[in-house]
Amino acid sequence: MHLYKPACADIPSSKLGLPKSSELALKCRRHLAVAKPPPQVACWPARPSGAAERKFLEKFLRVHGISLQETTRAETGMAYRNLGKSGLRVSCLGLGTWVTFGGQISDEVAERLMTIAYESGVNLFDTAEVYAAGKAEVILGSIIKKKGWRRSSLVITTKLYWGGKAETERGLSRKHIIEEIVRAMTHVINQGMAMYWGTSRWSAMEIMEAYSVARQFNMIPPVCEQAEYHLFQREKVEVQLPELYHKIGVGAMTWSPLACGIISGKYGNGVPESSRASLKCYQWLKERIVSEEGRKQQNKLKDLSPIAERLGCTLPQLAVAWCLRNEGVSSVLLGSSTPEQLIENLGAIQVLPKMTSHVVNEIDNILRNKPYSKKDYRS
Repeated sequence: MHLYKPACADIPSSKLGLPKSSELALKCRRHLAVAKPPPQVACWPARPSGAAERKFLEKFLRVHGISLQETTRAETGMAYRNLGKSGLRVSCLGLGTWVTFGGQISDEVAERLMTIAYESGVNLFDTAEVYAAGKAEVILGSIIKKKGWRRSSLVITTKLYWGGKAETERGLSRKHIIEEIVRAMTHVINQGMAMYWGTSRWSAMEIMEAYSVARQFNMIPPVCEQAEYHLFQREKVEVQLPELYHKIGVGAMTWSPLACGIISGKYGNGVPESSRASLKCYQWLKERIVSEEGRKQQNKLKDLSPIAERLGCTLPQLAVAWCLRNEGVSSVLLGSSTPEQLIENLGAIQVLPKMTSHVVNEIDNILRNKPYSKKDYRS
């Protein structure tokens, strides 16, 4: 995975005109036309366009030491965190495109989802070259262009997949493959095609190996790891990644906070026909739901429902807020398929302040799956 983000838009320009900014394409070379500074006129100018108004607003806020993200936070409650120990600020909730864009939902619904997320303060959108055979990336880029959103205000993450078995057949060890990846990502960043890069579903050992290679050959190390994290999947994010964060500054960008919909409550009475688990390519999910372990998980979710009711939220909102309460998590990616689901999940921001240590302990007592590190055992 590598992260696309141009230079920070909050840096004030030393000139009177607006700062020039280039647009980084998702996968191809495209550039954003730079608007010329408005002419100096003595009379009151005509009302500018929406894009021009936004630029005027950003310039006004910079002069007064305020960022546009801060005003968005005040209006929507969205919080922003650094991605690992990098200087990249991302919204603590992001929108993912896996399964949904170009597959489960129409382009019109995808546009509504992105609009809701954007207007709610989300600046992080995640995609990959293999999602819907490349359609997800195309849809994402076309919506951004259609809406006229400033590319410098968004953080787009896209994943590139290495050859896997084909690389092994070339006689390359995993160590050599990691070195190739680090060199490739360093080249991508040096060429201006991305600002940061990270990993997805790598082990802690592989991430450390990438960091060591980068330091040894004066290259650029990863800044984050994308990992699955939810009420029933905890060890990697709660035990392994915190150690990496403190040692080398790698942050966590987590996905599947509702465990592919299992925590949403929709599977309490079986598998609905319109659900993701009913799709042919998700037979593994259906098997997980109807298994003995799946039934135990549903019983635990029923036990968690009174906590959600007491906090005045839904079970999905509680689950997302539970992920956000982990300070090591930079951002949680949402995979909503309807506007109603997305609005509900974004409401987890309002639940986050209610996630006290007492509430977290209540949840742990119900789940009984809290992982412990070697340090915890020694103490």
